[in-house]
Amino acid sequence: MAVYTRLPAYLTEVDIIIAGGKLKSRSSDNHLSLRGTAACIVASRLSDADPNLSILVVEGGSNNFNDPTVTNPLLFLGHLAPTSKATLFYTGTAEAQLGGRQIVVPAGGILGGGSSINLMMYSRAQRSDWDAWQTAGWSADEMIPYLKKLETYYGPGSKATHGSDGPTLISSGTFRVNRSEDDFIQAAKQVGISEIVDLQDLDSNNGVQRALRFIGPDGKRQDTAHKYLHPRLQDGKHPNLNVLVESQVLRVLFEGKRASGIEYQPNPAFQNGTIKQSIKARKMVIVSAGAMGTPLILERSGIGNPEILSRASVPLVASVPGVGNEYQDHHLLAYPYQTNLYPNETVDALVGDRLDVGELIATNARIMGWNAQDLTAKLRPSDAEVAALGPEFRAAWDRDFKNNPNKPLMLMSLVSGFPGDPTGIPIGQYLSVSTFSVYPYSRGHIHITSTNPSDPIDFQSGFFLNPVDITKHVWAYKKQREIMRRTSTYRGELAIGHPSFAAGSDAACITIDKPLANVQDIKYTAEDDAVLHKWLVEHVSTTWHSLGTCKMAPLAQGGVVDPELAVYGVEGLKIADLSIPPGNLAANTADSAYAIGEKAADIFIKELCS
Repeated sequence: MAVYTRLPAYLTEVDIIIAGGKLKSRSSDNHLSLRGTAACIVASRLSDADPNLSILVVEGGSNNFNDPTVTNPLLFLGHLAPTSKATLFYTGTAEAQLGGRQIVVPAGGILGGGSSINLMMYSRAQRSDWDAWQTAGWSADEMIPYLKKLETYYGPGSKATHGSDGPTLISSGTFRVNRSEDDFIQAAKQVGISEIVDLQDLDSNNGVQRALRFIGPDGKRQDTAHKYLHPRLQDGKHPNLNVLVESQVLRVLFEGKRASGIEYQPNPAFQNGTIKQSIKARKMVIVSAGAMGTPLILERSGIGNPEILSRASVPLVASVPGVGNEYQDHHLLAYPYQTNLYPNETVDALVGDRLDVGELIATNARIMGWNAQDLTAKLRPSDAEVAALGPEFRAAWDRDFKNNPNKPLMLMSLVSGFPGDPTGIPIGQYLSVSTFSVYPYSRGHIHITSTNPSDPIDFQSGFFLNPVDITKHVWAYKKQREIMRRTSTYRGELAIGHPSFAAGSDAACITIDKPLANVQDIKYTAEDDAVLHKWLVEHVSTTWHSLGTCKMAPLAQGGVVDPELAVYGVEGLKIADLSIPPGNLAANTADSAYAIGEKAADIFIKELCS
């Protein structure tokens, strides 16, 4: 019914509270996980199911309604800037295996969460990903109805796995660059990688696909706030639905073991004052603060490992030792190349402030409906490549991949532009290849350190703790480079974005004025591999795909929620976000977050409305 920045005095109690909210930390500028995506879905579906249920969504960031930086896909690049008010930048502590570096994880800080600021790639988990959870109700066959329910799909593929009447429109958008797209596909074929028409059907693998996006045919972003929440707030038919923005959730309140409400405060990034307030929940509290935010809320509420809570001086409500453990992300590296593309075929002119954004918006330019990523790939190494990667990698491959052809080792995307801060980069048109490993063996953690939510947090990404995760990227670097060297647009590597191989090495970066002919694979020496290894450690970063810190598993196995998403040891408290996956996903995580939201809503409706 309404979006508030402060709740009216009469609104002191509701049936359902869906809690997110961000907090500041002295260990970083801000922090919060990718959250809000599932929350908008859950709130909307619950409001449809029973008009008598009063529902309150609490969001730490601002309202995103008709914000042009949200609705226009091309402007997602602005959310990568450290000055963005829609993005939170979470900084971990120094990690020895990364040479003392601190990993920074950006996350959604606006209504709709990550779905309002992400890269909008339509990328689905594999069938074996869902099945590997081994959890009743969450197998691939059981999740397909929810994967279909969320979407109206305008791409190629079977109606058996794709939806035709969901709220989220999946399409190519209004712009793509056919020249570089076609070029990359023909080059990939030369190294044994085929084009697959529908790589997102849950079963296809080891190929490249012309990308689809969370962008409608009209060129607008398909975030969950605009596609689920705002229509219900404005249609006059959902007086039971309310949203509180610019407010930080501090903790869940309990009466005995039952969740009875939340404590929150105004977000000082938007409002003056930090007076703590509370609101009651008659029936249920649902925490949807993502893989980083949710465990912190639980621990501040007294749910977690008793030793961690004791050190933080938080009274114990329920012993759930798995809270905050098993942090996972997809390990990302991206590599830029010089090209002969034209200025309108990359985003480099936009990033370099050489385009008038106001004019592009005013004229509804087709390029505004683009996310600059026209291709996606899921890839597996050949037997010969596996053997060349050494016995430790071979053992992991044989154990976890060899007999499951549904599992890719790496994902890649073709990015039309330089993949970072362009300061000091020569004006030009660049193509980049992003590579990320989707089943990391490495694990991190995130925990509170005190009762004060502004105090530093104990966050370790765990990136590259397991050396096999580095070896995956050794293979990915060499593979993506061989593809790019066979494209007709290739004019050499942009050296600043590649390892500093020795001059005279076959692997050294080059600059050329025409395509290579009769291309032969680069021969990497042991010295080259050492340089590459060092580069990977020094540059690995986040893919914004945090998950797993409140996993769905038995309590004795480190689980935090059961298959009905109920938190162990308490009553009336649920979780609905990307903190619950007990295993990783071979995909950009947005689609899975939407599906989890749809599944969670169904679970809660059956419990509340039966």
